[in-house]
Amino acid sequence: MSFSEPLVADSEVVCDVAVVGAGPAGLMVAEQLAQAGLSVRVFEAKASAARKFLMAGKGGLNLTHSEEFASFVTRYGSRTEELTPWLQHWGAEELKAWAASLGFDTFVGTSGRVFPADMKAAPLLRAWLVRMKAQGVKFHMRHRWLGWDADGKPVLQTENAKVKVSCKAFVLAAGGASWARLGSDGAWAPLLEGQGVDLAPLQAANCGFDVGGAGGRAAGWSDLFVQRFAGQPFKPVVLRFTDDQGARFARQGEFVATQTGVEGSLIYAVSSMLRDCIARQGHATLELDLLPQFSAERVLKEVMHPRGSRSLSSHLKGRLGLDGIKAGLLYEVLGKDGMADSLRLAATIKAVPLTVNAPRPIDEAISTAGGVRLEALDEHGMCSALPGVFCAGEMLDWEAPTGGYLLTACMSSGVHIACGVMKYLQGK
Repeated sequence: MSFSEPLVADSEVVCDVAVVGAGPAGLMVAEQLAQAGLSVRVFEAKASAARKFLMAGKGGLNLTHSEEFASFVTRYGSRTEELTPWLQHWGAEELKAWAASLGFDTFVGTSGRVFPADMKAAPLLRAWLVRMKAQGVKFHMRHRWLGWDADGKPVLQTENAKVKVSCKAFVLAAGGASWARLGSDGAWAPLLEGQGVDLAPLQAANCGFDVGGAGGRAAGWSDLFVQRFAGQPFKPVVLRFTDDQGARFARQGEFVATQTGVEGSLIYAVSSMLRDCIARQGHATLELDLLPQFSAERVLKEVMHPRGSRSLSSHLKGRLGLDGIKAGLLYEVLGKDGMADSLRLAATIKAVPLTVNAPRPIDEAISTAGGVRLEALDEHGMCSALPGVFCAGEMLDWEAPTGGYLLTACMSSGVHIACGVMKYLQGK
């Protein structure tokens, strides 16, 4: 079935609520309002809904996380206090119940992450859209929001015409600024700033980083390291980082070496700290424990063990199981002379210093930080500078690590904003 409804060129559309953005936040707003009996139209710049949601689900759709609420809310860092009421009202348990209402059971993976039983995003999205269509929500694809006309009515650009919208409330859920090809391009930012809405600069979140020079080079991996190891994972390792303000991070996991630096789940988990430290001082240096299963004393003992005629590489592999990309990183950092120093080598195995000097471009990031400051909204999510205009989802100034936290908060914000819209309309 077709979800997009054609509009007459240069027409004016009338509805109770217009929603810009057909991602999880916008769809949740629309569904909640339609269930309340309001007429809702959803406008999306791309040809289909929730493209980033579908892309994120290609490797298995991570809906939310199973950890206790007290720990769950801390994942939102400096915005924990503001997001706590949203998530108390509609959080991980409500998300699982929502999936079940669409006919999709969930399970908890070994990492504590929650997935639909079939791991797929497309069937869940399809069922959601079918239900919303039955509830009366009307969808209009390939409609890009351009701002407001002289009368304060939202204006959208289709492929060959402009459409004006006459609505009682207007909801923006246009995403952040990562993965622009999927629709989140941040083009809304100057439109809101022009209307006096206070925005924090958009920045990469859950992103990779370029490495600084290792082994005495000015910057980047050596050509040999890139040729041999780009695309390969470090696992398992413990990453430790203490920033210039004393904040600490330590976690075991894995990540990947790239052509220019590092990326992957363990890097994403500390990315906000690394990014902010780089912004303050131009670089950030983390430490890697390449052999977390061995104590420093055990590593020193094995490194110092007589190796006879064996090469150092064979010795490290035989005594410690250390080879491949981990051994390559040691050579990259220490060089030939450093590798020959047993004490230095043993110490570095347990604490490899790795300097990163720039986050990767925002369009490569999984998500973004910054956006509409929560302080620019009233308690119901309406822009103080623009009565009747609400903002939801990733375009708001909060961030979270991967692991279901992003999706949960986006959908929770949608419920929060829908409640705010209804209270606003009741007040009118």
